[in-house]
Amino acid sequence: MTLKTQFSSFDFECGTDEAGRGCLAGPVTAAAVILPTNFSNKVLNDSKQLSEKKRMVLKPIIEELSLSYGVQHIFEDEIDSINILNASIKAMHGSIAQLNIVPNYIIVDGNKFKPYNSIPHQTIIKGDSKYLNIAAASVLAKTYRDLYMEKIHEEFPMYNWKKNKGYPTKEHRAAIEKYGVTKYHRKSFRLLPEQYCLDL
Repeated sequence: MTLKTQFSSFDFECGTDEAGRGCLAGPVTAAAVILPTNFSNKVLNDSKQLSEKKRMVLKPIIEELSLSYGVQHIFEDEIDSINILNASIKAMHGSIAQLNIVPNYIIVDGNKFKPYNSIPHQTIIKGDSKYLNIAAASVLAKTYRDLYMEKIHEEFPMYNWKKNKGYPTKEHRAAIEKYGVTKYHRKSFRLLPEQYCLDL
């Protein structure tokens, strides 16, 4: 399916998406992207449908050709404090705030969002596989988060974050069981062993 350039008829429509919502460790990361109305790219799609290599090829293309983009991490302590849904929305708001063009419309991947500065918005289920600006945001959110997880992997290589990126793989859970948790783990999530979870 060919992705549409944008949802609305506004000149500066921003697409936003997040990555890392279901992870046990690391931040939730969101990106916001405003693309030119004539933007096209045959490869760009929902980041989950793309190989890591393709995402890394697309990253500088999106950064160069977008009218504006922003990326925001929300880290573990804040996720534990305000919960993952609120942290995801806060990350999206933060990424939109970084744009050097004020968007006049926002489209959001998924079905949950809170109004941002009275700018009209629309949530779109699977929006990252329907609209190029959300797909571009999904690629930036995923690549920036992956690069961060590869960096902190060097500090705690036993969890193999460079491969699993903090997601709850069997290997990751086994490492938590063996070595305990780190400062990068989300204590409010169901980690193993159970005593490492906060009683929230």
